[in-house]
Amino acid sequence: MQIYDFTFDHIEEATQLSIQCYERERSFVPKLPPVDKVPGLKPYADNRLGVVAYEKDAMVGFLCCVTPFRNAFASTDAVGVFSPMGANGAIGDDRAKIYALMYQAAGGKWAGAGASSHAICLYAHEEDVHKQFFRYGFGLRCIDAIRGMDEIKAAPCEEYTFYELAPEDILKVLPLENKLNEYYISSPFFMYREPNDETDFFKSHEEYQSIYFVAETRGQIIAFLRAELDGETFIQNTPGYLHVKGAYCLPEHRGKGVHQRLLNMLVRKLKAEGYTRLGVDFESLNPTGCNFWLKHFDAYTHSVVRRIDEWAVKALC
Repeated sequence: MQIYDFTFDHIEEATQLSIQCYERERSFVPKLPPVDKVPGLKPYADNRLGVVAYEKDAMVGFLCCVTPFRNAFASTDAVGVFSPMGANGAIGDDRAKIYALMYQAAGGKWAGAGASSHAICLYAHEEDVHKQFFRYGFGLRCIDAIRGMDEIKAAPCEEYTFYELAPEDILKVLPLENKLNEYYISSPFFMYREPNDETDFFKSHEEYQSIYFVAETRGQIIAFLRAELDGETFIQNTPGYLHVKGAYCLPEHRGKGVHQRLLNMLVRKLKAEGYTRLGVDFESLNPTGCNFWLKHFDAYTHSVVRRIDEWAVKALC
């Protein structure tokens, strides 16, 4: 097996390989929409940080990443790189070995470019590939999942009132959004998020056309579920798709089925408007959220991440 730098000459073959890998995952997660194209790979040839693997004259894998960026995961001082869904893949019976050799070559490039945080989005059912990256010091960090528009079993929750929040009332949910940011800092999450101010909150709401469903009791909003047009993988561009981007419930109201009711309300609204799929992304570091989403959605990606020694990065730069 030979490893080469990813160039413009590899784009067409790598694109077909990427679609083939997606279709393999789709055989495990039928809710995924069919696609006939993936995001263009030209930027990865431009930044010269990708590699390809060839067995004789056939491409069997490629591994590319975005240009290094500061504040990886928006909560660290690290410079990071990320290989999103569609920017890597391997075929054949020895995919773990292919990825191992590709990362050995690509990882050196990424560190040499100053990146100490290396993140790669893998398909969820590539178990041997996951094991290989765990051996290389990676750990699971983020999950993308999807579901159809079927409703789930939910408790009556008669002590609560459930409704969609009107745009003019959007500030009513800001305190809970900031409670969610506070929760991100707790163990074992450890993700820092700045509190939202009213201006930034309004701007984000307008940019992403946020939809909020809330639960209220005794005049107080105690939980919300937020959905937006913006997703985390390229299937956000397929017809009939919307994405859950946030959820929170005050601790004293958890375990009563509140979010199940909110999810059903969102599903009913979207189904009536012609949507066929609902996605979500979440951190595996979040035990409460992870347990909830995996009960009601099917995972199709696992993003793994490794933080390498910054002193080694300095030595390579």
